[in-house]
Amino acid sequence: MSKIDLHIHSTASDGRFSPAEIVAKSVERGLSVIAITDHDTVNGIAPALLAAQAFPELRVIPGVEINTDVPNGEAHVLGYFIDYTNRRLNETLERLRHSRRERAQGMIAKLKDLGVHLDWQRVQEIAADGAIGRPHLAQALLEKGYINTIKEAFINYIGRGGPAYVERAKITPAEAVELVLQASGLPVLGHPLTIDDPETMTAELKKVGLVGIEVYYNNYDTDKIARLLSLANQHNLTVTGGSDYHGLDESNETMLGGMEVPPNAAETLIALAKKQAIKPAK
Repeated sequence: MSKIDLHIHSTASDGRFSPAEIVAKSVERGLSVIAITDHDTVNGIAPALLAAQAFPELRVIPGVEINTDVPNGEAHVLGYFIDYTNRRLNETLERLRHSRRERAQGMIAKLKDLGVHLDWQRVQEIAADGAIGRPHLAQALLEKGYINTIKEAFINYIGRGGPAYVERAKITPAEAVELVLQASGLPVLGHPLTIDDPETMTAELKKVGLVGIEVYYNNYDTDKIARLLSLANQHNLTVTGGSDYHGLDESNETMLGGMEVPPNAAETLIALAKKQAIKPAK
């Protein structure tokens, strides 16, 4: 099992466990460096850093995952070592979260037309204080017996192209890179192989300040990793990796530290933060 996991979600967005629980689980599993990268929110960072003060063996990197719009899909930009108190960053993320709430309500309406009835209040309860996302709808569907697994919710109903799918407001990948940079962070292209043309996207984002790509990701095989390592070398980009852990369906998802990420991925990222005068968090 890897000691590095730079892609983790908490209850601040659509994960099952609180930031403090993520920290405790990471320590239990022997991890040494993690990053909290919730979707379109930085609200999990402060509690994670606070919890980590009790565990000197664990470094927590403040991060975010920003969902962006591209033709025929979306690209995700990860931001590491961000100033999570940055005003512009927080205002933009709040706008994106508001769009998430509107989309969830739209999906509930579409589901109703399909004879699938979910209660908006229950979805809000599942999300608690987190940014509402499709996994919360999936949990509500599971509770009411419409599906047997979280994965089925996306396949049958709310995945892209599904009968209850609704688009939401997004920013462009270049705008997300710029947003991370102005918040003193390091922008990294997340799970690039979900994009139709990762080579072109990487080259374009490198021009506006991209510093890395996520190479070691949730079940990427050796061929995919080799392809992305070549792409990183071509553009002189640092490499990162992680599990994309949510904790929602642990029988079918990669566990914390479950994706083998080389230690130098974290070391290089930390060194780059220091070089750019970004204060690495504990």
